[in-house]
Formats: sequence, structure tokens, C-alpha cells
Amino acid sequence: MQHPMLNIAIRAARRAGQIINRASLDLAIIKIQAKQHNDFVTEVDRAAEAAIIETLLGAYPDHAVLAEESGYTGKPDAPCQWIVDPLDGTHNFIHGFPYYCISIALQESNTLTQAVIYDPIHNDLFTASRGYGATLNNRRIRVSRRDRLSTALIGTGFAHRKLQDTSLTSYIKLFTEMTQSCAGLRRPGAAALDMANVAAGRLDGFFEQGLHRWDIAAGCLLVTEAGGLVGDYRGEADFLDTGEILCANSKLYAQMVHITNPYSQPA
Repeated sequence: MQHPMLNIAIRAARRAGQIINRASLDLAIIKIQAKQHNDFVTEVDRAAEAAIIETLLGAYPDHAVLAEESGYTGKPDAPCQWIVDPLDGTHNFIHGFPYYCISIALQESNTLTQAVIYDPIHNDLFTASRGYGATLNNRRIRVSRRDRLSTALIGTGFAHRKLQDTSLTSYIKLFTEMTQSCAGLRRPGAAALDMANVAAGRLDGFFEQGLHRWDIAAGCLLVTEAGGLVGDYRGEADFLDTGEILCANSKLYAQMVHITNPYSQPA
């Protein structure tokens, strides 16, 4: 039996998914606004986020919400805080590239307790409750069992916003080193869905930096509940604050940390 708060998060994610799927039928009419260089928001992001917040706070009015587009809603000192990305992979969505998702996590007294990542294109619903494992469409999932990085398929991302030359050079060096160390490197463009796919064993690991809480909170719980490890590039636990993320099974995690550690640039 699912936790009541998880059920509400699922309801919110599916409601947002309906909005996104309807909008995807005619991308040409969607209004797009640039927040900064290579960082876009659409009316669909905002409509999906509003529906999520209405659903969550309608059920739990004493909770707070931290969402990508609207920031904080509700009581800022509330012990229960929802962390929401209404459309992770907006770039993909705008171009009709079928890789994006809704991400919702619940943090209670600084502990992540519930997570939902919903891929509305394929109707894939990833869920996790702390201490009760992770599921994909109600079936238990586990991280992969590969133990050698040389045989692993690794997901990654790179900052799509404007980078300084030194940061871009560092990125390229890291990607080069990881590419030479693994069997393949993939950059689909939606960190939350990448982490969900690590939890499901579809990717063997994932790393990225320059992320926000709403990008990674739900994915972090999914991976740990699926038996994986999550940390920053140094292997530390402050990833929600630094914006660096690294996740994999325990054996690959140790091998990946050895590569990412020198490139750590905490926020």
C-alpha cells in the first residue's frame, strides 16, 4: 500500500502530464520565454507547475513548495517541503525531442521521504518511499549490477547556460576522461529522468554539475531506494547544496568518484 503523500504526488504528476501531453500536440503555438542564455520557460511549464502546486497544497495546506518557476509557496518554515520541477527537459520538449519528465519530491525535516518522476510520453511512473524501495509502474526496480566502469553506460549532462572558458575547458576534460573510461556516454538532456533510469538499471551511472534541488531531489531518493549510492563529485552528501551529482551502484560509484573528484566545483 502506497503512502498517502506519495499518492498525492502521483496525482499531481499525472495532472501535469496531461497538460504537457496536450500541449505537445501543437508545439508551434506554445509561447516561449528566455530566462537567460539558453535557459527557457514555456507557458506549459507554468501551467503544469500551477496544477502540481494546487494539488499538493490542496491536500496538505500546511506544507510548503519549492518549485522551479515560482520559487517558494506556502509557509517557509514548514517542516514538510515539496520540491518540484514541472518539466525537466524543457529544451527537449520545445523541439519535440521525446525525453522529458515531471519531478516531485517531499523533504521532511531535511530528509527526502517521497519521490515521483513521471515520463508522460511513455507513461512511465517512477516512485519511491523512504525505506520501502523504488518502483517503475508498480514493479520493483534495482540499479544495475555491472562492476567495471569499462563496461558501463553512463549518463551525463553539461550546463546549457553560458559558461566561462575555464569552466568549459574543465567540462571537456572531465567528459574526455569519463568517455575513455566507460563503454559509452549519453547526454539525453533531463537530469531527473536520467537518475530515474539509473534507478531502473537502464543507465549504469550518472554525473552532472550546475544543477538545482528540483532537478535532482526525486532522483536521489529513487536511486538510493533502488540500492544505489548518491553524492557529489567528491563523494560527499551535500549534493543538494552544491548542485553536483554522481550516482551509480556501489562498485561503479567508487570508480567514478576517482575520476570526478578533481573536477569538483561546489557552488
